[in-house]
Amino acid sequence: FKYNGIPRAYSIANSPTEDELEICVRRVPGGALSPQLCDELAVGEEVTVRGPYGDLVLSDHSPRTTVFLATGTGVAPLKSMIEYLFETGRDAYAGQPRDVWLFLGTAWLDDLPYREAFRRLEREHEHFHFVPCLSREPILSDWSGETDYIQHALLKHVDPTAVAAPLSEELEGWVRQDPDSDVEARIDPGNIDVYACGINAMVYSLVRAVERLGVPPERIESEGFG
Repeated sequence: FKYNGIPRAYSIANSPTEDELEICVRRVPGGALSPQLCDELAVGEEVTVRGPYGDLVLSDHSPRTTVFLATGTGVAPLKSMIEYLFETGRDAYAGQPRDVWLFLGTAWLDDLPYREAFRRLEREHEHFHFVPCLSREPILSDWSGETDYIQHALLKHVDPTAVAAPLSEELEGWVRQDPDSDVEARIDPGNIDVYACGINAMVYSLVRAVERLGVPPERIESEGFG
């Protein structure tokens, strides 16, 4: 994506079934491009779009549960995939709905991208489970949901009886904890496809955590930035 001669990589945030392109931009004060996009870009102006780049794409349609993990604007490509799943009926397999999870982390509720869209999907589809993880929100509000790192929130929603791999004492402790969300469903790590996107350090931690749960590498797709 290029505007005023400044290039930046942004992920497409809407379903490929749509005719328009949507990107998710976090306004960074003093940033090279985001302030211009947010404050100056006007209807009718031209921008340059090239790509696509990267390898974060949906795997083959299967009966497995789909688990999406992201922080901040890393949710952009995952939103595209989630919308596509529901628009094309890929949220079901052989006529049976399959669970679709989204763990999305930010510091504050106001920073949570697309929260109303995800909440609407959750209302419309009982097999879609949206788990916001807000690390600092309890400082300012009565937030009682998840505040842990994404990988720890994921572990808390795993079914302990479904874990086949031997776990470290640390991971065992997280898996045995009760979730702080109101989601009653649980995750079988032997029956999931995992997609992770966000800053590099977070993605590395997520991938390492799900691999230690026994999820094979071929069932994990990830992309980091920053």
